[in-house]
Formats: sequence, C-alpha cells, structure tokens
Amino acid sequence: MRPSTKKGTTGIRLSTLLNEDVILLGFEAADKWQAIERLVDHLVARGRVKAEQRRVVLDALVARENIASTGMEHGVAIPHAQVEGLEEAAGAFAVAPKGVPFGSADGRPALLIALLVIPRRSIKQHIRTLAGIARLLNYEDMRAALLGARAPKDVVAVLQAEEEKGA
Repeated sequence: MRPSTKKGTTGIRLSTLLNEDVILLGFEAADKWQAIERLVDHLVARGRVKAEQRRVVLDALVARENIASTGMEHGVAIPHAQVEGLEEAAGAFAVAPKGVPFGSADGRPALLIALLVIPRRSIKQHIRTLAGIARLLNYEDMRAALLGARAPKDVVAVLQAEEEKGA
C-alpha cells in the first residue's frame, strides 16, 4: 500500500489543496524562477493568496529555492515555503510537457511542478505535507497518469484515487 497524504498522518492531502482552478496544463516557463512567479501569480488571481501577500510569498519561495533546488528526480519539482502572515496553506500544480529547467538532482527538467506555501506556524504540517507529496509523485505510474491528464479535473481525480488507496 502506498503512503497516504491524509491530514493528521502526513499533513494535508494534495487533493484537498488543489482543485481545478489551481491546476495548469500545458504549462511553460523559461526557468524555475519564471515558473515560481507564474504559479504565485495564478494563486493570487484565484484568490488563494491575497494580492498584498504576493511579494512575501514570492520572496519566501525564492529564498527557499536559493538554499537548494526543489527540483527532485524523475521530472518533479516541489517549490515550497513557510510564509509569515499566510492564513492557510495554498498550492498550485502545473503539468509542463516540454519541461522546465529546475536544477534537479538528476539534471532532468521538471514536468510536474507542485508549488506549496504554508503558514509559518504550521511547520510540522509543512514537513508532513511535503513528504506526502514527494512520496506520491515518486511513483512512475502516478507521474504518467498526471502527465496524461487532458483536463484539470483529471489531475484531481488521479490524485484523489491514489490518496484513497493509501487512506
């Protein structure tokens, strides 16, 4: 059985952070910096992050990325940060078929990008949520299903089905 990302065991489920309005298919960006900025702007446009918090959220993500790349192996990147003053966790998900250079450990561009920002007061939840997302996206069949999604609702369905397996 695969690990769950159920709240309380490993943090917030990815499927509860992401609904169709924060999922971008056919995503393109020149590099990780542009990708992060576009995803934050998308969260602001969708009301998930307040416009006046945009700069602090973006700065926190950039500061975290400057410590070490959040590009993982297998075409996955999980840019993330703890943000002071953020009221609740927010996330965006991008499927980038052409890939985005992310400074990944294996040198491959990111095809799947899960951006996560969590209130600073929720450090344990942040760590558990990140671990759950990383485990979920570690499975080849899961990545293939997400890359094959034709609509945002397909991404949500894939995530929910996988998380239910591990619930």
